[in-house]
Amino acid sequence: MRLHYKCKNLFSIEQKNLSSFVFHLSSFYYLCIMIQFKRQFSKKTNAVLCFASALLLSIPWEGASCITLFVGLLPLLLISAQYGPSKRDAFAMFGWALLTFVLWNVATIWWVWNATPAGPIAATIVSSWWSIVAFMLYHVASKHAPKPIAYVIFVTAWIAGEYLYTQAPALSFPWLVLGNGFADDTWAVQWYEYTGVFGGSLWVLLVNIFAFEACLSMRKHAWINATLVLIIPLVISIALYYKYQPDGEYYSSLDKMTVSVTQPNIPCYEKFNTTSEEQQDNLMKLLAEAPDSAEFVLMPETALAEMIDVRYPEYSHIVNRISDNLRENKPSTMVVSGGEMCQVYGKVKGSETARKRGTFYADVFNSALGIDSTLKVQIHHKGKLVVGVETIPAWLRKAGDKFAIDLGGTFGQLGIGKSCVPFEHNGKKVAPAICYEGLYGNHMAEFVRNGAEALFVVSNDGWWGNTLGHKYLFAFCRLRAIELRRDVARSANTGVSGFITMQGEDIQRMEWDNRGVLTSDIRLNDKQTFYARFGDYIGRLSLLIVALCLLYFIAYIVKKRFYLN
Repeated sequence: MRLHYKCKNLFSIEQKNLSSFVFHLSSFYYLCIMIQFKRQFSKKTNAVLCFASALLLSIPWEGASCITLFVGLLPLLLISAQYGPSKRDAFAMFGWALLTFVLWNVATIWWVWNATPAGPIAATIVSSWWSIVAFMLYHVASKHAPKPIAYVIFVTAWIAGEYLYTQAPALSFPWLVLGNGFADDTWAVQWYEYTGVFGGSLWVLLVNIFAFEACLSMRKHAWINATLVLIIPLVISIALYYKYQPDGEYYSSLDKMTVSVTQPNIPCYEKFNTTSEEQQDNLMKLLAEAPDSAEFVLMPETALAEMIDVRYPEYSHIVNRISDNLRENKPSTMVVSGGEMCQVYGKVKGSETARKRGTFYADVFNSALGIDSTLKVQIHHKGKLVVGVETIPAWLRKAGDKFAIDLGGTFGQLGIGKSCVPFEHNGKKVAPAICYEGLYGNHMAEFVRNGAEALFVVSNDGWWGNTLGHKYLFAFCRLRAIELRRDVARSANTGVSGFITMQGEDIQRMEWDNRGVLTSDIRLNDKQTFYARFGDYIGRLSLLIVALCLLYFIAYIVKKRFYLN
């Protein structure tokens, strides 16, 4: 009876997703069968295939189905297959790959232009570079070595590139990690608690390769293999889906707490045309709207509208004002809010990121503050900074802050947080992440390894306008919820504020251009997932494997030439 209930529940909850998935899958398989593979395509055909590949890769970041990812690289693989081993053919393939990946980037991150014209250009150059390197390594290897070696190089080089791009301290914008494409289809990737998003990238690449092989051979067993590679992870995901459903036994058995998230809805550029007192009055009105039972109240990134001294935060006017209000009205509540903090070093440069202000050096931090009724202030400095906005590469840093733009009141080269220590209140530990940090699974996992039982994210998304940018900053938090099996509460200045279960599903949300307070009970989980314990191990393994494969490939080529001579 229980199994029957689960199957019935699955059909009712996910009928739309599964029906759409099967429909698209059937359509794409039919398309693959109808493709008559030729030895030579015309330039027009290659151009169409490039546009098709860019379109198929882009669709999941446009709010549509993730299914297109599984054939997104297929057109590009078909182009590669027609070329020979010559250098001329390699240069031609490079051009088609460059066109495909640039189009993919432009189609998905164009909205960054709303904040800075340099942003999408820089991100496209760096992101396309990693994709082109991986694909060209595959292309060259496929012409000179056995297919298995070429495919392993392709998969591991691609994931290694994603991993390196994620780890780069001053040039990281991991928006287009393939595994992020499932942010709107979390029912399909519940196993991220074991693999993280790089497991999703691995899945996408394998399905593309098996579908490509099926297109080449047009044999029944090849199509069966491709289908199995696609379906088996889905079956596993659906099985895991029910363990964490909100009305299930496991979820209901966890301790809970009441959390309120605020959305002040201050237009970003108007923020600098209003006084800090007006902005703070707005926050206090929102705080009054939160119920007295709320143990935590979240306020957005840089919401406090006052520069606060790291050494003496209790001397800050707004910190005192919040603490006094809590003491009078909500003594058991902690406010977690974004703010700007400054650490003065004097005439000695106290850190690599310190900037000279007059005659002394100082670091400015984008921070989260935990403020309670006792005036105890807990602090977290943002550790993942936005490239070109909050951080610039070291070789540009010496040229001054003119290379950075002003977003949210914090600009130029900011100080970088070195730790991910949870805030603790009433015996409960929460992760006080700030905006961009929510894109990094392993970074968020550090909070969990340090004891965080729930994830908080404070953000300021208005700079991108009413585009897909702010929507996916919220959507990526769903992936963090699954990876770490933690409920998420998110407060944005404007954008999307709300709550996400550890199943990766929204339970409440406030959309763009709305002001108000949302309150919900969220669950506390003190168990660490496999991914939380080991982080981005798939990325690290890919680096090792691709290095070994490239060494093997070089040895194979040398041996082959020696044998022929």
